[in-house]
Amino acid sequence: MNVLWRTLIIMLRAKLRRRREGTVPLDAVTRIRLTTLPTDIDLLRHMNNGRYLSLFDLGRWDMTARTGLGDAFRENGWYAVVANETITFRKSLELFTRFDIETRWIGHDEKALYMEHRAVVDGEVYARAIVRGRILRRSGGSVSHEELFSALGFEGELPEAPEWMHVWSDATRLPGTRRPAPSVWE
Repeated sequence: MNVLWRTLIIMLRAKLRRRREGTVPLDAVTRIRLTTLPTDIDLLRHMNNGRYLSLFDLGRWDMTARTGLGDAFRENGWYAVVANETITFRKSLELFTRFDIETRWIGHDEKALYMEHRAVVDGEVYARAIVRGRILRRSGGSVSHEELFSALGFEGELPEAPEWMHVWSDATRLPGTRRPAPSVWE
């Protein structure tokens, strides 16, 4: 429930910031400031590893609203899904630590967009997540990058995803939803 309230607050703040400061370019780094709350920590008195990904979602909500992606999604019947994600931890976020979540698009391939999230304290990276996402139509099918960028008026270009991201994505991919995926331990 805690993340639900945070999500609503972040979405409201993002809309207000966009009105006040204007639309953020799609290739910009967006930042939100958070504090590690008692509901974020585990028995070891630091942020629970699962909570990081939930809080990184807040960075995506903020970026989505401030870049105009949210408007494009609503107008066109699109939505985003996470296909793969991985996180690396460097230092622990302890109770009541103030930190920033930095979010940016880092590349693309023929099917997906890649995003990076960082948990940063005083300019130092504590954790980093790489997310591979896809934009889908509510009516079915994928949204091409050209169509997405056109809807946003984005004339720049996101870089091609580095080779290691393709290897990572291929190595962690599950079969598509129309193919069987039995749970067999080898």
